[in-house]
Amino acid sequence: MAGCTSRCRQGVLKLIQSLQRLVSGTLTKDKTDDELEMTMVCHRPEGLDQLEAQTNFSKQELQILYRGFKNECPSGVVNEETFKHIYAQFFPHGDASMYAHYLFNAFDTTNNGSIKFKDFVMGLSILLRGTLREKLEWTFHLYDINRDGYINREEMTEIVRAIYDMMGKYTYPALKGDVPQQHVDAFFQKMDKNKDGVVTLEEFVIACQEDETMMRSMQLFENVM
Repeated sequence: MAGCTSRCRQGVLKLIQSLQRLVSGTLTKDKTDDELEMTMVCHRPEGLDQLEAQTNFSKQELQILYRGFKNECPSGVVNEETFKHIYAQFFPHGDASMYAHYLFNAFDTTNNGSIKFKDFVMGLSILLRGTLREKLEWTFHLYDINRDGYINREEMTEIVRAIYDMMGKYTYPALKGDVPQQHVDAFFQKMDKNKDGVVTLEEFVIACQEDETMMRSMQLFENVM
């Protein structure tokens, strides 16, 4: 598919802003009713009951999110180019392209080069309202770039460098070139319990649960949202 136009990009940004209001509770009842009424007129997404059962969003929230997603992006999908454009607007003083690439791949669970509404909502449900275990499992899969079930030093270094690039000049104090590698070394010292050079899901979860600083470092996506 050709993907979304600039109108779609703006629409997905508005969708994320609506989601922020939903999660924080600042989306007023009148606003919800108005948007829900328009949703029911314009779109009737199939499988809504199933999505409600599979996520931590209510039916009203899903209807509002679906309307924003489908109305602004009629193709029903968000491609990687659009996703990168969105993140570039969140981080104008850095280069968010690589982090957006890895994050896009984490949402694109079917590996088809696009994010559908179900992919988008399922991921956000975990990151914003999931259990601690669910959030850590999702974050592990973000770092597991080649999806072999392990995180190696190269993968973690790629993600950490992408994060520093994204933050740009707002990273304080100014970073030296070897700082990302130093962080990776520190993470691996704590995570890789059996010293085999890779981190398993269980090692990752246990290490994060035992170290509050590491937990905050790993759960970066929530800060972006």
